[in-house]
Amino acid sequence: MDVISVIRTKRDGGPLSPEQIDWVIDAYTRGTVADEQMSALAMAILLNGMDRAEIARWTAAMIASGERMDFSSLPRPTADKHSTGGVGDKITLPLAPLVAACGAAVPQLSGRGLGHTGGTLDKLESIPGWRALLSNTEMLDVLRDVGAVICAAGDGLAPADKKLYALRDVTGTVEAIPLIASSIMSKKIAEGTGSLVLDVKAGSGAFMKNTEDAAELARTMVGLGTDHGVRTVALLTDMSTPLGLTAGNALEVRESVEVLAGGGPADVVELTLALAREMLDAAGLPDADPAQALADGSAMDHWRRMISAQGGDPDAALPVAREQHVIPAPASGVLTRLDAYAVGVAAWRLGAGRARKEDAVQAGAGVELHAKPGDEVREGAPLLTLHTDTPEAFDYALTALADAVEVGASHTPAPIVLDRIA
Repeated sequence: MDVISVIRTKRDGGPLSPEQIDWVIDAYTRGTVADEQMSALAMAILLNGMDRAEIARWTAAMIASGERMDFSSLPRPTADKHSTGGVGDKITLPLAPLVAACGAAVPQLSGRGLGHTGGTLDKLESIPGWRALLSNTEMLDVLRDVGAVICAAGDGLAPADKKLYALRDVTGTVEAIPLIASSIMSKKIAEGTGSLVLDVKAGSGAFMKNTEDAAELARTMVGLGTDHGVRTVALLTDMSTPLGLTAGNALEVRESVEVLAGGGPADVVELTLALAREMLDAAGLPDADPAQALADGSAMDHWRRMISAQGGDPDAALPVAREQHVIPAPASGVLTRLDAYAVGVAAWRLGAGRARKEDAVQAGAGVELHAKPGDEVREGAPLLTLHTDTPEAFDYALTALADAVEVGASHTPAPIVLDRIA
């Protein structure tokens, strides 16, 4: 087997054989295949695609490059959720303890933000004392005791994906749907969950800007989960407008706690409950009532226990940015557009996100929304509040938001859940 013949096969539009895929993933992980060679193969995949059998084998090869976790000793069925990322997407925070309160175990391996999309671990690290890094034993202990854990994935899970992900980022091949799907699903399958619900977002603030591409990605990932014995379903959800009324780390934690307390923005509550019901159904608990678990305080109890189990203080005051800047509504009428991507970039420039994975983030930075599309606004009244510790960032954030807002006579917001793919 040699890498040039593998590259040529895909360059010329042919399918890669199982043996070619197994060999090239293993050789790349070990360093036998060079970055420039894998870059050429990734570009050939972007241009010529892969069929379902190829994607399934590629995913299996990446899983086989590392360890697989095993939660079979838990007394509860396991269910996990993955979001393709968006602006204000704090759903994991209330969702994991909520589903645990209803009887499932939620082993939620999460990541950090990059660019305009926020990261779950960055949000939770704004809670004093909370830690993202747990050993496999610690993770299992928290799952057994609380029923939910949110933590960083260890280096042992799908190391081939970690290496290939970094390469795709610098070679213009991030958009390849076979590589996106196999990247996400290799980690989720290696994680060992029994069922998986995917939140695949479409819109300006999402990775996939249109519903057709998002649906293709969702179908591909559902197929991969099914092929690997994981019960998988996807919800296609709207990301043209930020979720909730906040984008930023501590701001989103505060809003998540409001949801767990029985309040919070209607769109966050709606999506949290929709995903919870899918997770519980996939885990074999279709009669559990997540709305009741929010109302009776049991979801909040699981949140507090989960945060405490990872060293956090659920009663501690959350960080607040030192500086604020209010953006007024430009006219009176109905807010017809508030662009998710622009809000995400503004939050990033204020310090809530990072341009490189090694950058630090500000816990209190972000954007607070005082209205959503469909709401009436009054000229001059507060529309957005920007939060940061570095006031020199305000001008950069304002530039990002220059064309983000439109006010008109009427507006009917898009539904949050656009489709279900199983």
